[in-house]
This record gives sequence, C-alpha cells and structure tokens, in this order.
Amino acid sequence: MARMRAIEAAVLVMRREGVDTAFGVPGAAINPLYAALKKLGGIDHVLARHVEGASHMAEGYTRTNAGNIGVCIGTSGPAGTDMVTGLYSASADSIPILCITGQAPRARMHKEDFQAVDITSIVGPVTKWATTVMEPGQVPRAFQRAFHEMRSGRPGPVLIDLPFDVQMAEIEFDIDAYEPLPVAKPTTSRVQAEKAIAMLNDAERPLLVAGGGIFNADAQDKLVEFAELTGVPVVPTLMGWGAIPDDHKLMVGMVGLQTSHRYGNATLLASDLVFGIGNRWANRHTGSIDVYTEGRKFIHVDIEPTQIGRVFNPDLGIASDAGNALDAFLIVAREWKAAGKLKDRSAWVESCRERKRTLQRKTHFDNVPAKPQRVYEEMNEAFGKDTCYVSTIGLSQIAGAQFLHVYKPRHWINCGQAGPLGWTIPAALGVVKADPTRNVVALSGDYDFQFMIEELAVGAQFNLPYIHVLVNNSYLGLIRQAQRGFDIDYCVQLAFENINAPELNGYGVDHVAVVEGLGCKAIRVFDPNELQNAFAEAKRLMAEHRVPVVVEIILERVTNISMGTEINAINEFEELAERGVDAPTAISLLD
Repeated sequence: MARMRAIEAAVLVMRREGVDTAFGVPGAAINPLYAALKKLGGIDHVLARHVEGASHMAEGYTRTNAGNIGVCIGTSGPAGTDMVTGLYSASADSIPILCITGQAPRARMHKEDFQAVDITSIVGPVTKWATTVMEPGQVPRAFQRAFHEMRSGRPGPVLIDLPFDVQMAEIEFDIDAYEPLPVAKPTTSRVQAEKAIAMLNDAERPLLVAGGGIFNADAQDKLVEFAELTGVPVVPTLMGWGAIPDDHKLMVGMVGLQTSHRYGNATLLASDLVFGIGNRWANRHTGSIDVYTEGRKFIHVDIEPTQIGRVFNPDLGIASDAGNALDAFLIVAREWKAAGKLKDRSAWVESCRERKRTLQRKTHFDNVPAKPQRVYEEMNEAFGKDTCYVSTIGLSQIAGAQFLHVYKPRHWINCGQAGPLGWTIPAALGVVKADPTRNVVALSGDYDFQFMIEELAVGAQFNLPYIHVLVNNSYLGLIRQAQRGFDIDYCVQLAFENINAPELNGYGVDHVAVVEGLGCKAIRVFDPNELQNAFAEAKRLMAEHRVPVVVEIILERVTNISMGTEINAINEFEELAERGVDAPTAISLLD
C-alpha cells in the first residue's frame, strides 16, 4: 500500500475519474493541492483572474462535450463565496462541476480564523452535495462520492472543502485498487413506453419538447431518430437548442415569452399534445400555465421525480433519464411502425413548416447606429453551421436566440435559469479550453461584457482564441425595456462622455482600449455595412495571435426586442418580414 498525503490521493482520484483540466486561483489554504498538482502532473491548470470566473470556466468546460466535468479551485473564505454564483448557475441548469476550497486547520475552524467560513452551509441550497472533510482518510472517498453524485440522477455541482491539516496529513491509499462508483439513472419500463406511444399516436397535432436533459444524456441522435420515425415535430427549449438542427424539417421553432420564434409559439398553440423530454416547463418557456396547457394533453419525462408535477400535473409522467426513455420509446415506435399503426403526420408537419416559412421577423435594417437585428443577420452570413455560440442574458441573448441559427448539439451554450451578468467571457474560455478546435463566437451586451472583462487576460495568457461579438447600446437594455411598465427609465443608462475617447460620442467605456490593455484584439464598428469586413478581420487576427478578438458594434440606444407576458400575446415592437429581402438569412425564406 502506498503512503502519501491525503491531497495527493485526491489528485489521483480526479485523474482516474477523467479530470485533465482545472480552473482556479491558488491561495494559502489550498496550496497543498497546488503542490500535489505540480508533483503528480496530468491535470492542466488555467489561472483565472477571479474565482467566480473560474467557476464559470468550469461550467463552460462541462457544457462543451458529453462526459466532461469542469473543476474549479479556490482558497478558503472569499474564494468559496465567490464560487456561489457559479454553483447556483450549474445547479439551476443541471450541470456537474466540482468546486474545491481550502479551509482553516480543523483546530481553528471554530475560532473565527482568518478567511475561515462555513462554506458548506452557505452553498447547501445550490449544490447536490457539499462537505467539509474532517478526517484525512476520508479524502479519497469524498472525491469518489462527489463524482458519483455529479453523474447520478439529475446532474449537478458538488463542493468539497478541505482543511489545511487534512490536506497535509499522510494516509495509506492504493489508486490501483480504486474504481469509480456505478452511475445510477432511472429507466423507462415497457408499460410506460407503450402508454406514451399510445397517447402520442392518439393525438392529431403532437409536438416533442426537447430540453437540456437530452444533452445531459447525450441523446440528441435518439431524439432525432424518434422524431423522424414518428413524424412528430420538435420544439427545443433554450437549453435544448441544437438537439435537432435548425434547418431540419421537423424543427418547428422555439416557444416562450422571450427567446422564441413567432412560428414556434403559433405551432405550440395549434398543438393538441406536448411530449416533453428532459425539460422543466420553465416559466419563460410557458408563460401562464392556463394559456400554455389549454386544449392539449401532456407527457413529461424527467430524470428527477420531483420535477414531474412541479409546475403542472401532466397526463402521463415518467421519471427517467432522457436517453433511457428514448431507447424504450424507439423500441415500441419501431414495432408500431412495422405493424403500420403509426399515424401519417405529413399534413401536420406541412402546416408547421408553413408557419416557419411565413412568420418571420425583419432583420434587414440599414440604420446607423445599427439595429441589433441587423447584427444577427450579418452573423448568420459570416459564421458557418459549425459555429458554437456562448451567451448568458439580456436583450443581446434574447435577440440572438430569436435570430441566430444553431445546427449542432452543444453549439448553443447558455446559462439558462440563473443568467448572471459576466458569465459569457469565462464560459467561452472554458468552451475553448475543452475543445480548442471549435469555432466559438460569444455574444454579450455591454453590461454583461463589463462584469468579468478581466478574464479576457486569461484568454491572452493561455492562448484561448474566440470571437466575442459585443453589441453596445450603453444601456441596461433588458431592464430599461422592463421599466416601460413602470413608466420610468431610471438608473439603467451607461452612457457618459469619455474624456479619453471623444470618438465614442457619449457611449461611455472605451471597450477597445480595455480589451487591448488585457492583451487581446478589438475592432469597433459603427456602420452595419462594415460588419462582414470586421468579422473577416476578427477571424484573421484570432488565427494570427491566438487570443480572444472582440468585435464591438455601436447600436442605436433604444431598440425594444419582441417579448410579452403570454405566448399568445407577444409584443412585436419592430416591423415584421413581408418578403425575403426583409430577413435574408432567416432559416426558411418567405419567397
């Protein structure tokens, strides 16, 4: 049996569980872990500029590929509290990340020692499991349980807090005798599958709603196969966007109050059965339950039993992993198909496709400063089908979801429920670290961009190149739009006369100067007709220098983006598309 420090055993366990990358900020109470990382090797480390940034990098890393688990590391005290937002974000979206914090020595934890805080109590509500390990011999088993918790059932984040003396103590541990714990995921029975297929077949106008659980189960191919086999159209949620390509004939739009398509909402309202797989019925997807559910039946499949009936009671609920459920559904559907029992859905699908063809929003505006709709039109033109978009919140994200196109799984990486400002930059860096070959384009408004702008230095230092599209209206645009209901425009303007950059004409922060000061490249665009050249130049600079490149577009100060309080009452503030030239990069053309 090998004798080693407990923290060295922890590193060996992480390596055995598949960890090869960590994001963090060292400090006195976690230095034993950094010493073990250096001694043992095998885990690459990215130095963040803020521990919250490290937690969002870990999120981006996890969300990039099936099976990834991002790891973030911080010292005692404020490092742990800085991670709370990342833990909340990961928990809300069912994303497994492992946060590791240092802690004061056991004998001093109750004496208000420097930077000693009861972090496990603080993060309890936003983690699947959190523990302070009080015995050195339990360290490897705490990490073993952590990976089991993150992977079993509904995925989610875990925090392990390690007192300094626990890390330093020597223990006996044999990594060759270590095995990861088996992952527990509920399955769908034959009876459940038959009932679900029978309900689906009885409906005249059914829809599949594909949630983020499809990606957690790596089941996107099964979803598409099931849709094609049954001929049932698919509505992805924001977290499930990309589970079926936007240009697939059975992809009929997103539904909701904000990140939705006109044709998606219209199709949901025309349906008579909704079959949700791996989704939560989030309120910005449904609006009021009365409107969303009226006149239609529901099937709900979710890995977490307590999610079923949480928002509304479905006609049939099945607690199951999405992949296991689709396996069972496919078996029954294939049998019914072979027996000629499945309905022909061609007329229903064609009506959905006609809505998708005709209910488009206008994007082609020639205004200077630019309207945001034009920016997304130009992005569709400049960036190919393999582009991976990263975004978090605000009018920029809402409009992006309305106008951009996603063609591949895990190519819309978005913080869905929590929506913390500042998430986009570190998350994008985590994506690039996880997959250096991926074409990553991040999307931010000016306030999201400013929140954790310092993390761009990480991209410069560690050569993590991507393009960041910054749409700048010098406003808290989403909150300004929400304040219309209060008849105010209060404390949401970011504009000021920058004495160092008069060329900004009152748009405030000189983002180009800040970005370049952080070691990256930046381009500013005033005229939307210059965007194609700017994007081409950004690609060139990114390839040459291997750093993030920011393309800032100066927008008109006020643009209200389509949204409403009900899916049947969306306010369309701008002109709608009437001809193909009004929306030349729409997913399906008007003419």
